[in-house]
Amino acid sequence: MTCAACQANITRNVGKLDGVEEVNVSLLANQMTVAYDEEKTDEQAIIHAVTEIGYGASGTGTEAQKDSGFGKEWQSRREMTEENQKEMKRRLITSVAILIPLMYVAMGPMMSLPVPGFLVGMENSLISALTQLLLTVPVMIINRHFYQSGFKALVKKAPNMDSLVAIGSAAAFVYGVFSMYRMAYGFGHGDMDLVHQYGHELYFESCAMILTLITVGKYLEARSKAKTSDALRKLVDLAPKTAVVLRDGIEQVIPAENVTAGDIVVIKPGGSIPVDGVVTEGHGYVDQAAITGESVPVEKNAGDEVISATINKNGSFRFRASRVGDDTTLAQIIRLVDEAGNTKAPIARLADRVSGVFVPTVIIIAILTAIVWLIAGQSFEFALSNAIAVLVISCPCALGLATPVAIMVGTGKAAEYGILIKSAVSLETLHSIDTVVLDKTGTITVGHPSVTDVILWNKKNTREEFLAEAAAVEAGSEHPLAVAVVEKAGQEGLVLPKAEAFDSLAGRGVSAVIKGKRYLAGNMAFLQENGLLKQPELQKKVQEQADSLASEGKTPLLFACDEELEGIIAVADTVRETSKAALRQFKEAGLKVVMLTGDNRITAEAIRKRLDIEEAISEVMPTQKESCIRELQEKGHKVAMVGDGINDAPALTRADVGIAIGAGTDIAIDSADVVLMKDSLADVVTAIDLSKSVIRNIRMNLFWAFFYNVCGIPVAAGLLYPMFNIRLSPMIGAAAMSLSSVCVVTNALRLRFFKGKTVPSDAAEEQKKNETADSGTAQLRTAERSAADDNREPDKEAIKEVKEERNGEKMPSGKGEKEMEKVIEVEGMMCAHCQMHVQKALAAVEGVSEAAVDLEAKKAVVKLSQEVSDETLMKAVEDAGYTAVSCSVQ
Repeated sequence: MTCAACQANITRNVGKLDGVEEVNVSLLANQMTVAYDEEKTDEQAIIHAVTEIGYGASGTGTEAQKDSGFGKEWQSRREMTEENQKEMKRRLITSVAILIPLMYVAMGPMMSLPVPGFLVGMENSLISALTQLLLTVPVMIINRHFYQSGFKALVKKAPNMDSLVAIGSAAAFVYGVFSMYRMAYGFGHGDMDLVHQYGHELYFESCAMILTLITVGKYLEARSKAKTSDALRKLVDLAPKTAVVLRDGIEQVIPAENVTAGDIVVIKPGGSIPVDGVVTEGHGYVDQAAITGESVPVEKNAGDEVISATINKNGSFRFRASRVGDDTTLAQIIRLVDEAGNTKAPIARLADRVSGVFVPTVIIIAILTAIVWLIAGQSFEFALSNAIAVLVISCPCALGLATPVAIMVGTGKAAEYGILIKSAVSLETLHSIDTVVLDKTGTITVGHPSVTDVILWNKKNTREEFLAEAAAVEAGSEHPLAVAVVEKAGQEGLVLPKAEAFDSLAGRGVSAVIKGKRYLAGNMAFLQENGLLKQPELQKKVQEQADSLASEGKTPLLFACDEELEGIIAVADTVRETSKAALRQFKEAGLKVVMLTGDNRITAEAIRKRLDIEEAISEVMPTQKESCIRELQEKGHKVAMVGDGINDAPALTRADVGIAIGAGTDIAIDSADVVLMKDSLADVVTAIDLSKSVIRNIRMNLFWAFFYNVCGIPVAAGLLYPMFNIRLSPMIGAAAMSLSSVCVVTNALRLRFFKGKTVPSDAAEEQKKNETADSGTAQLRTAERSAADDNREPDKEAIKEVKEERNGEKMPSGKGEKEMEKVIEVEGMMCAHCQMHVQKALAAVEGVSEAAVDLEAKKAVVKLSQEVSDETLMKAVEDAGYTAVSCSVQ
């Protein structure tokens, strides 16, 4: 299959079979799924219906066979797409290698190039023509698929783009052969005027050029198809290869696929869970973000369910396998990604839609032209010349370029905005999006817990002293919430006192001794169990404060010292700095916004209210996310899904356009159609605006392509000849065809001047700048917050001094006017994917506040919030798989 017309032809012919209930043809995967009544038809009849209209088909086996060997089926499909890509590349390289000397021979004399003497001059014109013929034939043989498919489709009355290519190139070739015969006749009869006339009417190079240009597009399509299996490959690789099971009282390491339902599986710290099951003994904290989207690892105790492909962060436990093989959650996700990819029909190109009418119309006009002129008494040569002129001027060069050139420029422009668009289909579809579905964790939010509130309960310590002691207590714990507290203290540059006698009670809290004082940290139940919060009034106040934080989607951690409540630290997955501005832009663009998350309802509702999101759906599993997308589509919505996790892969694939946050997982990126390299949701609106501009450009291109046909075909047919003695020779027809192509390409290049109308608001940009680059503002917020937490008046003099530093009225000692910037020269970057990997690697370095990578200049510019050595930055680039040539201060 080569276009949407092929897809429609196969669907229509198979659908006509008696007993066929449903036909779903995937152009991208080259697959067809058919639901049928076995009593009325069978697999062979379906295959025959496909092969009868000119396409190849073979069965993939029964559903049971596919379930038992999905890995082999997927590998076979992947090998087929890769082989197709290699074959298209060979065809393209060979065609170009032959086209270059052909163009040199045909156009060299006209351009005054040094052409061999035996090919120059009137006396050698037939030799030149024969040489062009011999060079054109191999190109036609190499690209014979166009003729096989195109003419077969014509015979079956189902023309497609291959039919247009076949007719256009064949018409040029046939007329070239006819011209050679006329030249030979001229030489034989001494008519040099005839030789001169037809010596300039050889169109062999047009034939070869048409075939080669279309092959370029086919090769690019083949490359896109070859990449579609990457997401499946990484999902398959995600599953652990081995499992530790307990058999006959002995721990045995076996292949994960050999685990059977009922086996006791042993999980140790850092281990991946191979199958689904239920914990029988022990406990641990399992990172389920990849599957459920939960940002905080979930504690697992006896009786709790565990999911395949999740990771045990700490603790040890055993569980009984319940779902194995193709029944595991991961296997279901793989199946969903595969099915969604196969059922996602690409948009039918406008050129494909009209090809069924345009091609037969042109053929009829050409035949009628020849017949009418013969009846009118003109010579056969005159009639044939006019008929060929009609076919040549109707060549689909401009028609074929109208969409891909605009798409190419559009995707390049998108890359300048940090938007990686992976296919023409997704760029076309974006313009019609009316609903945006957002994953919460890692998309709207940053994806990991951090401290949001520090609340002092007494005035014995300052905020900094309390935070330092709280971090010291939590330093011995591996719990993600504890890690967030320690990270917060580190960010504020606090020195942690030494903690002794550390103890942890799973699911409750921790205790430690600091400077001879016993500290407790945990939830309310933990403090109550240790004799604290006995006073009803105190307990009520603390409970109200905890409930208030929880209603905002935050997790409160209580800290006590020597049996007295010291304070509360709230931890939550914080909203990205650009999310609020982006959501406002969605509304201004008239888009419906839906938030999907695996987190609990309270957290989801808090985020929804804070960001004024229209609808939020919480506690959803990956299969439910995909179902939500499908339900919206069934209601008539065009849906864009934005996500970053493995759990989002089925929904990303099911959506009309899947958009992955660049900092997300590779599987999410591979499953998506669009990747936001700058991690900003505002880029979604920019991508939609760009798509609308591209679609307008494509429609203009198609207008110009058809304009030349509408104006040129009547002239080529000789409509003006009786009255004005004007006729369009095939040579002029070819020139007009070329002019239409130039017009289309020039129009598409206007997209280079596209400017996104929707950009992050000044307030959002200023906020980001203040939080990442302006240390004075950070000090100001710290001073004011510290005063508020301590229930005391802020130090006005200190705050005034900080404001002066921030506004440039006074420079703090030892600080420059701006952050230090360093430039790293990077070799080895080949595409936008490489650019994104280098940017992510540098942004992850501690002390780097911002990283920008210029693919064309092969340079990366990083802004530093603290001193970072050249070696550290260069190593980050090297670890990402690229070569850091140098690093210097800008």
